[in-house]
Amino acid sequence: MTQEDIIRDIRIRCRQAMNGIVSAGMRKWGLDYKINFGLTIQQIKDVSKRYSPDASLAESLWAGGDTRELKIMGTLLYPIDQYREETADKWVQEITNQEIREQICFNLLQELPYAENLSMKWSKNQASSIRATGYWLLSRLILLKKSNDIFPESLAYVWEDILSEDASLRNAALLILKHIGRLSKNTAEAIMQKIPEFQKSEDMLKQEIYNSLDFEFSYFFDN
Repeated sequence: MTQEDIIRDIRIRCRQAMNGIVSAGMRKWGLDYKINFGLTIQQIKDVSKRYSPDASLAESLWAGGDTRELKIMGTLLYPIDQYREETADKWVQEITNQEIREQICFNLLQELPYAENLSMKWSKNQASSIRATGYWLLSRLILLKKSNDIFPESLAYVWEDILSEDASLRNAALLILKHIGRLSKNTAEAIMQKIPEFQKSEDMLKQEIYNSLDFEFSYFFDN
């Protein structure tokens, strides 16, 4: 099949498995796409297994008119050894929501040999969406034990980002602090020492951040 035939075949399979209820529910929760067939992630993976990994095909799927299933398949079908840093820098600017952020990190970015360099570079970017992806990718690398020498001081914006009005950025910043703190008790204590005033603040968000980090570290190191 030609590339056009493959993409047409993928669209047909997605349309056949379409779930309008799921699609509508995703829009309700802010996951808005131009086209969303409402397939589960497992269904998307099952469809993608029918096709051989191919960089050109993956590029076309990622660029496929903001179609959710095609974009996710692009992250599944891009050969890791052919994915270049300049492509990553381009794609990160095109991440439109948290689902795509998570999928590209799970399926593609965390497997790259230069993933840590990307995550640190992006965490310092002035664009909040790119920083969120940097935090999320770095969290994945720590979980996979591919990065274990990170300190909060190396994340230039993280202290202001945990207070951001952008929920995706705020949650990503809080997540990376939790993972960094779990690397050592001293680091966890250093993180808590940066925000002592949050504990009794009249700002409920600050209280929530303090309590969330305190619970995370207490539970991790005391059990």
